[in-house]
Amino acid sequence: MTRLDEARELLREFPVVDGHNDLPWALRSQVRYDHDARDISRDQSGRLHTDLPRLDAGGVGAQYWSVYVRSDLPDAVPATLEQIDCVRQLIERHPTRLRAAFTAADMEAARAEGRIASLMGAEGGHSIADSLATLRGLYLLGVRYLTLTHNDNVGWADSATDEPRAGGLTAFGREVVREMNRIGMLVDLSHVAATTMRDALDTSTAPVIFSHSSARAVCDHPRNIPDDVLERLPANGGVAMVTFVPKFVLRAAADWTAAADENMRAHGLHPLDTGAEAMRIHRDFEERRPRPLATVATVADHLDHMREVAGVDHLGIGGDYDGTAFTPEGLDDVSGYPRLLAELLDRGWSKADLAKLTWRNAVRVLGAAEDVARRTQALRGPSNATREALDG
Repeated sequence: MTRLDEARELLREFPVVDGHNDLPWALRSQVRYDHDARDISRDQSGRLHTDLPRLDAGGVGAQYWSVYVRSDLPDAVPATLEQIDCVRQLIERHPTRLRAAFTAADMEAARAEGRIASLMGAEGGHSIADSLATLRGLYLLGVRYLTLTHNDNVGWADSATDEPRAGGLTAFGREVVREMNRIGMLVDLSHVAATTMRDALDTSTAPVIFSHSSARAVCDHPRNIPDDVLERLPANGGVAMVTFVPKFVLRAAADWTAAADENMRAHGLHPLDTGAEAMRIHRDFEERRPRPLATVATVADHLDHMREVAGVDHLGIGGDYDGTAFTPEGLDDVSGYPRLLAELLDRGWSKADLAKLTWRNAVRVLGAAEDVARRTQALRGPSNATREALDG
């Protein structure tokens, strides 16, 4: 039996829980939610990183679908609702393959049925528009994590890729974290500044997650997690889900991507655009200036380091498929997870370790958040605090 065969066998029992996939945004930007035009029951290679046949080939058993919307949209809340509706439509269209999941028990039930547990995560605090009632509304609609920021600051939290303003979390930002703990919504610290990570860990009584971030010590990028934060995950109980985005795992790819982003802006396009015209411009740029290639081994280097610092009980996977124009060689789409596991088997990771990485850790952390919520709701009711009252 080859390492790849071993990996596939393991995934049949302990499939991948992937922390972040931007398929809903790709469907919005490419075809404005025309599900017939991008029918994921059929191979969508060349258009998308994600479809049901390749999810099956990749051994995916649970997916947090990102209901991300851009932070510069003037109508972020209704746009987020449209993204949630997109996920619901996907589940309704493919009921034999996808199952809506809201709890750790739902994830296990989907695994037992051989369906993909479909959860949702909102990417960026702009999606709640400074409103704790909106936060609770998103939870009731099925959103199970909120990334506190995206690429830009919000008024109450600093982003990793914006100029510091709040110095981490403001008083209202800490109240957002407390209310997330109370309702059982996971606090996602991908995209946030290191100061925000530390403030959130100081505030949260529930485990946190990083839905798609890698190790800053391996690739010095502000989107990655510093070692002092990784060291705090055992005490918190949280999970860091390694991402595959080349510019976050390989320094040379980060430098190349900065130049590619400038090229996109020069053509009047957003750097995160993955539409047909944007990809044509990217390919033209790549022909003129070849792209440094991250590989499966590059991602495994991050996981080796993260295991050494945080421990294997605090690791997961968040590929960021359909949210990035480029992927590592060998991890080209959602069918690639077995190659990563085969690489880790070659490096001496045990099957028990890999079961934690792919399935057990992510299920545990959601269940722990549910436990904290039950205890907290017995002690206090909803917060109606406002940013104006707490931050002045």
